[in-house]
Amino acid sequence: MHNDLSSNPGTPPSNDESGSRATNSPREQVAAVSRDRDTVRESARHDLTPAQALLLVRVLTAAAFIVILNETTMTPAIAVLMDEFDVVESSAQWLTTAFMLTMAVAIPLTGWFIDRFGPRVSLLTAMSTFVVGTALATFAPTFGILLGARVIQALGTAVMIPLLMTTLMNVIPESDRGRVMGSVSLAISVAPAMGPFLAGEILKYLGWRWIFGIVLPLAILVTLVAVKLIPRGGGAARESVDMLSVPLSVLGFGGIVWGLSSFGEGAEPPLPTWSLLVIGAVALAVLVWRQLSLRRGGHEPLLDVTAFASKDFSVGVGLMTIGFAAFLGIMMILPLLMQVANGDTPENAGRALMPAGLMMGLLGPLVGRIYDNHGARVVVVPGAILATLALTAQALFAPGGSWILIAAINFFAGAGLAMTFTPMFTASLSALAPALYSHGSALLATLQQVGGAAGIAVLISLMSVGSSASGGAAPDPEFGSRLALFGAAGLMCVVIVLAFFTPKHKPTAAEGAPAAH
Repeated sequence: MHNDLSSNPGTPPSNDESGSRATNSPREQVAAVSRDRDTVRESARHDLTPAQALLLVRVLTAAAFIVILNETTMTPAIAVLMDEFDVVESSAQWLTTAFMLTMAVAIPLTGWFIDRFGPRVSLLTAMSTFVVGTALATFAPTFGILLGARVIQALGTAVMIPLLMTTLMNVIPESDRGRVMGSVSLAISVAPAMGPFLAGEILKYLGWRWIFGIVLPLAILVTLVAVKLIPRGGGAARESVDMLSVPLSVLGFGGIVWGLSSFGEGAEPPLPTWSLLVIGAVALAVLVWRQLSLRRGGHEPLLDVTAFASKDFSVGVGLMTIGFAAFLGIMMILPLLMQVANGDTPENAGRALMPAGLMMGLLGPLVGRIYDNHGARVVVVPGAILATLALTAQALFAPGGSWILIAAINFFAGAGLAMTFTPMFTASLSALAPALYSHGSALLATLQQVGGAAGIAVLISLMSVGSSASGGAAPDPEFGSRLALFGAAGLMCVVIVLAFFTPKHKPTAAEGAPAAH
């Protein structure tokens, strides 16, 4: 580092410096740190050729795909694991719930972590943690060890998502970000859709341990390649983490996601669901107040919520959170509908979800190019409308329909979601100053987890209420599924409204939230 703060910050200024340094306010010191971060980012960008930068992002995308894939791979294996370890379904479901809960708790810490230790250390920490968790899961002799392994996996996954988005924003020129983010969307949006299908195929031909065993060497290989490509250098943040913010973040995001997950699954947590949600909401309010107080006092916040001073970022986060609620909600509802109401097989349920993931992956680069040339709104508005129409079609035709019909409709749903999600990842972060990229990525990823948990909870509740209130003597899962799918379409209607507030042109950092106050 070549700024004033980096040279022996504990030494008093000399007499000839006192005129300029002794009067520095805490805010000016924070601004200096922010300028330091920008210098580090510019240096990292210039150390890489365009080809090297693109290769680095692709390798990180592969790493992110591997770790995110594991979030949803346990769903088809629940029945097998119940027999293997002699546990009840509510306990076995914790293999997915604990992963989501750990992600929600850990992701808010990653903005500070990436700034403090830099991309290289962050990558090694994330992937090494994931590899350890995967190895433990592969050879887990008891359910408790398997559950602990899932938590360790989630800790590594939590770092990778913001790291990927932050690295992309730092090393890819603004003119190419949309196109590159289109490829990155393969990891962020497609992996959750592919997880159940791939796990189902592995279970058909191999044992459940191979769900982890196949991933393990791939994770090791991609880590070794990425470490060779990622620039050396530490982070720019020098302050230790605020110790009050950490428990507030854990209680806030953890309480809300746990409460929503328990509500959606119908599980009985140690505390009443409403109390978990209240504790989470109060803790989040105090956390926001604490972060703003730290920023006003010239200290580094754990999660820099001043990013929400940017209108474009705030709209983008809101749109992505609600859209992800609908996306993960239908990922849960459609398999239940097909197996419970339609009497289909788990394999066909997985196959029916695949077209959505494939379309999101295939259209991502094309959508990114359109964004690079024309901005977000021209893509997001028609994409949100298309996704809404597709979900409405699912509500009308999926109950009682064949898996081929459901898969065909999912082609259009995937296309609409690709047109919605891909530009908004880029547009939301591009609206921020570079010093806020890591915090913006952490906020976006965290609220996606919250949105996903909320979507599952709301749609499962609608399915349950609809099944019970269908008017017949026995529960009617077909009617309940239809109501839940209409609920998902309703969420996408809100996304349509928000899409009209997205920028017509590509936002720049100058229009975003300031890096320091």
